[in-house]
Amino acid sequence: MLAISKQELQINEEIRDREVLVIDADGSKKGVMSARDAQKLAFDQNLDLVKIAPQATPPVCRVMDYGKYCFEQQKREKEARKNQKVVEIKEIRMFSAIDTHDFETKVAQGKKFLQGGDKVKVSVRFRKRAIAHPELGIELLNRYKDAIGDVAVVDKPPKMEGRAYAMFMSPKQNKPEKSEKAPKKQQAPAEKPQEEAAEA
Repeated sequence: MLAISKQELQINEEIRDREVLVIDADGSKKGVMSARDAQKLAFDQNLDLVKIAPQATPPVCRVMDYGKYCFEQQKREKEARKNQKVVEIKEIRMFSAIDTHDFETKVAQGKKFLQGGDKVKVSVRFRKRAIAHPELGIELLNRYKDAIGDVAVVDKPPKMEGRAYAMFMSPKQNKPEKSEKAPKKQQAPAEKPQEEAAEA
């Protein structure tokens, strides 16, 4: 017997209800009959009897190729998993006393992650006594936000996590601009006075 993920269905001899409502392989209703008669109906067609609605009264059973049904279910689930985009959260770590070159490197790294569709957690850590100046962390994160703002939006603003400030960002969804139509509409009325002047 083949199993379907998420749902186990009773088939053939496993169905022990006194009466069941039967749907034939072509989708037509065959009516209410005993489980034994329903099984015979399925076997005569070289198919299986599958209980598809056990909660109904009487339970609903369908005549089908159960092996083929399982195969198609697994194929659909595999396709759904394949089409599912897994979004990861990448972390960019900086220290409050970061130099310009390292900062630019971190910005480039963050842009690469965001353009790849991932979310980014940007954290600023404090060494030793630097924790006494948390405003430096917020300042650095705001600077980072401005530097990467063309490709990202802030999901969660800077927040203290232990000895670090953290901010979460996700890729910006760019909408196509509709600025080309405006000049075309303005050109039409401008031409009419010229035509009138020519006629005069």
